[in-house]
Amino acid sequence: MGKLRILYVASEINPFLQTTEVSEFVRKLPQAMQEKGMEIRILVPRFGLINERKNRLHEVVRLSGINIAVGDEEKPLIIKVASIPNAKLQVYFIDNEDYFHRKSVFHDKENRFYEDNDERAIFFCKGVIETVRKLGWSPDIVHCNDWITSFIPLYLKTTYKNDPLFKNTKTVFTIYNNSFSHKFKGDIFSKVKMLDIEDAMLGALKTADYEGFIKLGAQFSDVVSAAGENKKLEGLVKKIKEKKVETIEKDDNYTESFYNLYTELAG
Repeated sequence: MGKLRILYVASEINPFLQTTEVSEFVRKLPQAMQEKGMEIRILVPRFGLINERKNRLHEVVRLSGINIAVGDEEKPLIIKVASIPNAKLQVYFIDNEDYFHRKSVFHDKENRFYEDNDERAIFFCKGVIETVRKLGWSPDIVHCNDWITSFIPLYLKTTYKNDPLFKNTKTVFTIYNNSFSHKFKGDIFSKVKMLDIEDAMLGALKTADYEGFIKLGAQFSDVVSAAGENKKLEGLVKKIKEKKVETIEKDDNYTESFYNLYTELAG
């Protein structure tokens, strides 16, 4: 077997943005896997809090220019790239003026959850897959982190299941204690749907809330992992029926645990 190819997808990564534990987790794990000989790609949203000049982001013109459909609307996808200082890792940023140019992440100045965070997640997930297709890069494992990535396992198991790039791709979905209480309004099914996706597949999303996103991500992924143990996560894990959930402690050995998980999944 050649080098394992791992795609990391997350809401944030240190040093570009640090608002939750996701940023550190997604910073350390890819570097550790790269040092073990794996080939790595990382994709995150280009939230408005990320300073482009300071972080030396620049647009990748050959990857940009696709339109992504969210419901009845199509919005242009812009791809930017930057390198992590002191690491041989590049990070690709999914950008769109309407969705990501706000000077905050998921809440406005009054700490209200953005009504269109569902659309932002859908745009991001579709944008990730289309960017990987443009790169012509076939990942063995797609490691999805947190609720914003929860549509990727669905799309890879349905719309893109016959795409040669994703034919043998396995997905890992890691959940964190980053829940929200917001319930989305409007027809979330029609926004999420793509080719080969039936309403019956989206039952988990009927609640149109955080739990629905997590259940959907868990339903279509190959492995679910919980980032550490705590009471809130334990309660959520119990609701993810018929799925084995790997609880990987964030101790000194967690990179080794994921290395073993990846090699077993791709074997």
